[in-house]
Formats: sequence, structure tokens, C-alpha cells
Amino acid sequence: MRKLVAFALVPLLSLTGCSVGPKYKRPILQPPSTFYTEDQARQISIADIAWWQLFKDPVLQGLIREALENNYDLQLAVARVEEERALAGVSRSQYFPQVGYDANISGQKSLAIPNHTYYGYSFSTFWEIDLFGRIRKLNEAQRAVYFSSEEARRDVRLLVMSEVAQGYFVLRALDAQVEISHRTVKSFQDTLEVFQHRMEGGYASGLETSRAQAALSSVAATIPDLERQIVAQENALALLLGRNPGSIARGTALSAQYDPPDVPAGLPASLLERRPDLREAEQNLIAANANVGVAKANFFPTLSLSGLFGGLSPQLSELTGAGKAWSLAGDLAGPIFTGGRLKNQYNASLAQRQQAKISFEKAVTRAFGEVSTSLFAHQLLAKAYREQITSVEAYRESVRLSTIRYDSGFSSYLDIIDAQIQMYPAETATVTYDLGRKLALVDVYRALGGGWNLSDLQWTSTSPIPSATQSPTP
Repeated sequence: MRKLVAFALVPLLSLTGCSVGPKYKRPILQPPSTFYTEDQARQISIADIAWWQLFKDPVLQGLIREALENNYDLQLAVARVEEERALAGVSRSQYFPQVGYDANISGQKSLAIPNHTYYGYSFSTFWEIDLFGRIRKLNEAQRAVYFSSEEARRDVRLLVMSEVAQGYFVLRALDAQVEISHRTVKSFQDTLEVFQHRMEGGYASGLETSRAQAALSSVAATIPDLERQIVAQENALALLLGRNPGSIARGTALSAQYDPPDVPAGLPASLLERRPDLREAEQNLIAANANVGVAKANFFPTLSLSGLFGGLSPQLSELTGAGKAWSLAGDLAGPIFTGGRLKNQYNASLAQRQQAKISFEKAVTRAFGEVSTSLFAHQLLAKAYREQITSVEAYRESVRLSTIRYDSGFSSYLDIIDAQIQMYPAETATVTYDLGRKLALVDVYRALGGGWNLSDLQWTSTSPIPSATQSPTP
């Protein structure tokens, strides 16, 4: 009988190493030859440089490093990676025999029976032979989930860096607008005082004084709201930094922040290796593909081996006639009729793989669009910023010429007030366009997967490693 069992197990054991699940193949993608807003593709990309080469303000660099250490979302992402790493270890343990033990002890005493102590112990083992690759596919799926969580962590890190940089630029823009408002209020205040003195002397009309007062109050009314926005922006940045609400240090003014005139995007086909969210989506597809193999393997039988070895105390051995015991058994089990459960599980896994495939392809297509949108936005907002500077210079010249004409008696002071009133929104618009192009620059860097070639140590190092900055600076 034993020979017959052994003979039957030989062909089953020979199947070990077979896998019934599908092998993963990346979907056929058709990336564009260039990004939508580019005339020709270039090999170099702004994503190849380190983030501290793009954000040169030392204060901003310090804030980014603080966020990379303390941001709550990033800490959650790190914890999820550790969870998935541990679960991958749990899945991997199925490759090995599972060994356990059991022990018991008891005592007995009565008038007829002297004191007795009874004990027993046993060791048991269980091992599933991976005939059709079920365990291998389970491990492949869990490993892909683990890799996906790693890419998700990298994506959160890139997002945190981007949000801190953009939040800081918004804060510096609000600072600039407050400065413009205070300067304009001071100018209108000086004008109002002149008119008040001239009206007292009978040289100015109430119309000029009222117009100057209205202009002064209109600009002064914007300052409290700007200060409110500054506090709200500081608190938002503090949350990104993982600290309690409070003031945020300032460094370089917004207009002096580094903004390269040329922003190369690189080859669209390289986006798959640069962006962590795309790598995350592909790992999810790999996991879904492996789960199809798990569902398919469930149609086939499983073979498991179990064993037991144990012993009893001498008193119990006298009663049972044996002091030691052992057993070894093999178990072959498989489905016959499940009411469609296995078939529907398999169909569900196919649908889930299709969903993951569509999500991956959508993420890739969306990534191309994000790069094109941010590149075009940076180009146009930079152009708008230059035009707006010209506008402000023209308004300043208008104020100067109006003052000369007034001093010469060729115009009233209302012309000066009108020129000053028009110059204020022009100056604030300059800040808005400057902020827009810098926010777009951050969007470009993130859309391209900026800093993709940096190690975890280089991302957070307080003294950037030279080898990380060898890529050409745009």
C-alpha cells in the first residue's frame, strides 16, 4: 500500500514548479514623440536635477527637508510600506513547512490513588506542496502590492515637496502684495495730506480731496484681508511641516526666486520610469495579473503533508501501552462542485485585471497631459509676467508725466490720482503672474517625476551629495 501511495505521489511532485497563471506583460503603450506643447523632443529633462538645484532659496530648502522628515501623510505612507513589507513576509512563509507544538500537564490525588503527575507533548508540521503555482502567484501579488506601496511613498514625498514649495511661493506673493498695498497707501496718504493743506489754503477742491480719500481707503481695505490670508497660508504650511500653527520663516523674495528660462521636459517615453505614480499603477496591474493565476490555480487540487511526533508521561504510557507516537500523512484535495464559485472568482479576477490595466493606461495618458499643461502654463505665464512688467513701467511713467503736467499747470491733480489708482492693480497683477509661473514650474517638475534618480538619503540629506547633481542644469 505504501508503495502504491508513493508511486501515485511521484507524478504530482514532479509538477512542482509548474504555474497555471498568466505571465505579466506590460500593455502596449503609444507615447507621443513629443509633448503637446513642444516642437521637438530633447534627451535632457529638468526632472534629472536635484530639487535643491531648482529651489535655491536656503529657507525654502530647510522647510522642504523639515517636511520630508515630519509630514504626516509621508509618515503614513512609510507605515503602509512597512505593513506591506510584513504582509509580503507572511505570504512568503507559505513556501516553508509550518511547525508547531503542544504540551499539557495535570496532577491527580485521592485516598485510593497516590499522587500522580501526567504530561504529554507533541510536535506537528504542515506543508502545502505548491503543485500549480498558487502560492507563487500569491507571493507575486503581495510582492507587487509591497512595491506599489513603495512607489506610493515616493509619490507622496514628491507631492509634499511640491506643496511646500508652492505654499511658500504663495506666502511670498502675499508678502509682496502687502508690501505693494502699504506703499500705495503711503503714496495716497501723502497725496491726501497735500490736498487737505491746499484745500485749507483755498487751492484745492473738495473733489480732489474726496477722490484721494476714496483711493486711500480702497487700497487700505485690502491689507487686513491679505494679512488674514498670510496667517491661513502659514498655518497650512505648518501642517505640511508637521508642526503646530505659527509663523514661517522668510527668505528670498518671490521676484528673486530661481526660475530657469528654459525648462526641458525630456522624452515622453521616459515618463514611465520617472513618475512614481505610474510605477505604482503598473505594480497594481502586476498584482491583479498574479491574482488571476491564484484564481486559476484554485481549480486544481492541493497536496499537503502533515506529521506528528509526541510522547506521554510514564503513568499514561502504562495505561495506553505506548510512550511515543508519530504519524506522517499526505492529503490531496480538490474541488468537484462549487456551484460556480470558483468560476465566478476567476471571472472577477479577470475583470479586476482589466480595471487595473485601464487605470494604468489612463494614468499614463493623464501624465502626458499634465506635463504638456504645466509646460505651456509656465511659458505663457512667463510671457504674461514680462508684459505686465512693461505695463507697470508704463503706469509709473504716466504718474511721472502727470505730475510734470500738473506742476506746469496743464492738468489737474485728478490725472495723477487716476494714474496712481491704475498702477496699483497693475503691480498686484505682476505678482499674480510671477506667482503663476513659479507654481507652474513646480507643476512641471512634479509632472516629470522630479528627483527620480535621487536615493532616499539624497532626498533628505542636509548636505546634498555631489554625485546626485551630475545631470545638466537647465
